[in-house]
Amino acid sequence: MILLLLILIPLITGAMSFAVKGEGAKALALISSILTLAVSAYVSAANFSAPITYNHEWIPVLGTQFSLLADGMSSMLCLLTGIVVMVVMIAGVNKSVENPGAFYGFLLLSQAGLMGVFLASDALVFYMFWELALIPVYFLCSTWGGEKRIAVTFKFFIYTFVGSLMMLAGLIYLSTQSQGMSSYSWSDIVRAGSSLPPQTQQWVFWLMFIAFAIKMPIFPFHTWQPDTYEQSPTPVTIILSALMVKMGLYAVLRWLLPVVPAGVAYWSDTVVVLSVIGIVYASCIAIVQTDMKRLIAYSSIAHMGLMSAVAFSHSSVGMHGIMVQMFNHGITITGMWLMVSMVENRWGTRDMTKLGGMASVAPNMAIALVIISLASIALPLTNGFIGEFMLFNGLFSGTESNHVTVMVVAGLGVILGAVYTLNMIQKTAYGATAKMLITKDISVNEFVGVAIIIILIIFLGVYPKPLLDLTSGIAAMIVK
Repeated sequence: MILLLLILIPLITGAMSFAVKGEGAKALALISSILTLAVSAYVSAANFSAPITYNHEWIPVLGTQFSLLADGMSSMLCLLTGIVVMVVMIAGVNKSVENPGAFYGFLLLSQAGLMGVFLASDALVFYMFWELALIPVYFLCSTWGGEKRIAVTFKFFIYTFVGSLMMLAGLIYLSTQSQGMSSYSWSDIVRAGSSLPPQTQQWVFWLMFIAFAIKMPIFPFHTWQPDTYEQSPTPVTIILSALMVKMGLYAVLRWLLPVVPAGVAYWSDTVVVLSVIGIVYASCIAIVQTDMKRLIAYSSIAHMGLMSAVAFSHSSVGMHGIMVQMFNHGITITGMWLMVSMVENRWGTRDMTKLGGMASVAPNMAIALVIISLASIALPLTNGFIGEFMLFNGLFSGTESNHVTVMVVAGLGVILGAVYTLNMIQKTAYGATAKMLITKDISVNEFVGVAIIIILIIFLGVYPKPLLDLTSGIAAMIVK
């Protein structure tokens, strides 16, 4: 029942928010996010002992149950979702949003969908929540986005809709091959998929993988992402980049690698090459960006490309590193978007050629920007270091062919990442002082939100053991 609360709290409060006007909607959303975080923290703590399950009859005629599972990986991502959504509510981004009841209602419904995706252990339940997480984002982007929101949202919708239909077709096919009573359960889907002939697994692989690749996104399925991040309101951008890209990677680990192992083995080298191309390609484009949002969007593609490459390198250490880095990347990228929002609110622009001198007029903001940016490039003693170290260790030891070449090319992303990140710090925090529209440093609610991010960055950088312990054992099971 405790797992059901992770979905019901944001689902019910999200539905209630549509009837609430003014600041009451934000207050309700904040209370909901705090309660959801408390439950997710309890679930994560309980997972140090044993996984938690929930099963209930749903549609017996289809062989599907409403089944939820919280193991170390699922509970970690639920905890990340709880933290990120609460920080978004506390930090007060988009303070003067029009129709706040609908805005916060859609945000909470999206959180409910995300929780369901990370907990589902039945394929139809997984697909249902996959769509529930995406539909509110479509309305958020198309209603509260920028000037080009309609065209950008349509492109986002086409990408995700086509991918979702392909995934649904793959799941239905796998269920028809299942001999179990619950043909959509995760265990029966794994048995059915892994027993298929290798040639069949090879095409089923693409039915599933394209949907997940679009969501991560990896090259060449990434073209929707920079425009969507740029045009979306900041809270939605945070949800997309900190949480929804993790849906794709989580789905690869949970619903692809164990399900069609022969298909994975056949196509692994192809995916690794595409992922590594994406790392270098996105990093090079990030270097020439002047808009902070687009720079961070392309940096996210590079980071996810590294995790995607390691996912198909067949390494237990690398797989463990992915789980750690999913959490750490979500924390760090949330901090980066908060800083972009604060910059835009005070200077009225995200164009780095028109910024400068933050350290002189807003020193607290500058300090926060430097700390979060250094975590983004995996400086030792920040949360990004341990996960990235494990990823490169796994990429080197796990890639069966040309592992040195793959690691060296992927390693260019680290160098290029330092270039564009330090360049952003230089242009934004130092140099000639640009005129501020709002002449004040960080506000109280912004301070609380950013402080949560920085505390997690430093704590998990110095002492990552809780995160490592929570996800230990899951990586070996996936590789096996």
